[in-house]
Amino acid sequence: MKKHLIAAVAVTLGLATASASPRDRTSVPEATPDGKPISCVQTSSISSTQVHGDSVIDFHMRGGKVYRNTLPNSCPSLGFEERFLYTTSIGELCSVDTITVLQSPGLSRGATCGLGTFQPVQLVKAAAR
Repeated sequence: MKKHLIAAVAVTLGLATASASPRDRTSVPEATPDGKPISCVQTSSISSTQVHGDSVIDFHMRGGKVYRNTLPNSCPSLGFEERFLYTTSIGELCSVDTITVLQSPGLSRGATCGLGTFQPVQLVKAAAR
């Protein structure tokens, strides 16, 4: 049973990677501040994340709010891998916490990097071409 589950996950990950369109991994979408920065976000409210280069992560929350976290230092390979893990025991991810880059193959652990504050932002929509 476990072998089938692992294979299904691997196939799903492969399809997601193959269907993704190429994009500039270093570009950071324009955004305007939408309030004062906060120190922590509830992990249960995070619906997705989007990595922009080695030092910016947008946390998309349930309900549509976006928090931009600009890491105080560049995090090697974060922009290339575009995936990370974090652990917390209090149900919040805070500016004093760290993330660890997940590297291919096999999702091995890469660099561990500190987070910055969570700045609420409004993402600027790109003009249609």
